[in-house]
Amino acid sequence: MASPWTMDEKKFMQRALEVAERGRGKVSPNPLVGCILVKDGEVIAEGWHDHLGGLHAEQMAIHDAESNGHSPNGAVAYVTLEPCNHFGRTPPCTEALMWAGVKEVVVAHYDPNPTVRGKGIQVLQDAGIDVRQGLLEEEAALQMHPFLHWCRHRRPMVTVKMAVDANGSVDDRSQNAQRFTSDTCLDFVHALRKECDAVLVGVETVVRDNPQLTVRRVQTDRQPLRIILDPNQRTPKDSTLLTDEHETLVMGEDFTSLSALLNLLGDKEIQRLMVEGGPTTVAAFLDQGFVDEFYLIHSDVIHEEPIASNIDAERLTSAGLSHSATESWGEETVDIWTRTSIKA
Repeated sequence: MASPWTMDEKKFMQRALEVAERGRGKVSPNPLVGCILVKDGEVIAEGWHDHLGGLHAEQMAIHDAESNGHSPNGAVAYVTLEPCNHFGRTPPCTEALMWAGVKEVVVAHYDPNPTVRGKGIQVLQDAGIDVRQGLLEEEAALQMHPFLHWCRHRRPMVTVKMAVDANGSVDDRSQNAQRFTSDTCLDFVHALRKECDAVLVGVETVVRDNPQLTVRRVQTDRQPLRIILDPNQRTPKDSTLLTDEHETLVMGEDFTSLSALLNLLGDKEIQRLMVEGGPTTVAAFLDQGFVDEFYLIHSDVIHEEPIASNIDAERLTSAGLSHSATESWGEETVDIWTRTSIKA
């Protein structure tokens, strides 16, 4: 069956997805969104959601067109997510598109958020604007995965990061706590951490490593919420997580279950949680089926007194994950495991 979309239409939506990336790590709990305005087959403006409280992608694109002497009247808008039709931190994007005189809107992915769910498309159609939906929908779903997951489950997507030595060990008891991966690998880890709204470890990691769990090696305008699983109140009072200026949530004796924790974080609009704990903490998330992504970092070093990770392909497969990619992060090799379904 022939595609209903032309090559030019695919090109325009692909560009909208590319400009949406400019907001990565800056807009949560809002999703990444890009918008391209096209007139007479030429791109006349680009917009993206850049930061919370800032213009939405459609609004920025309209402003971009007018700032460069182009009228958006009669243009076609290519938008990666269904335009909103409600008042939030900004006015509705549907009103902006109608006011600008856009004649057609092409949408990649519908908005599953209960405050939208088709209303944006319906409002535009009622105003006489042609709307088509589904162009590069899978690509848009992948880009907005944490947002779509939160809309469906009302809890965060869980990303696990674990580094192991050549024999699958996570730590060397013969030495003081120290990193055993390269500086370049650490840059990648901080970039990944930047994309997450919260970072979680168990109390054993705090006692052993006294981590900061902040984003430091890449530019960022915000820091993730730090979470410590500590049912027996063992977190040292002078630990960095309790004494620096950034927010930390300690789940102590009132802690009930991981399910309750994820529901609590979902209520806080935490859409992506990064688990950086040790084997016990990671096993708890795997055993209960809560892991959505697993970044397994392989180093060539060999620990003298190893602590087994108990993580291998069979373990990850049994937790519902599939191997999706292998990447090089500096001197290390990273295997990425994900759940198959990403659509909301």
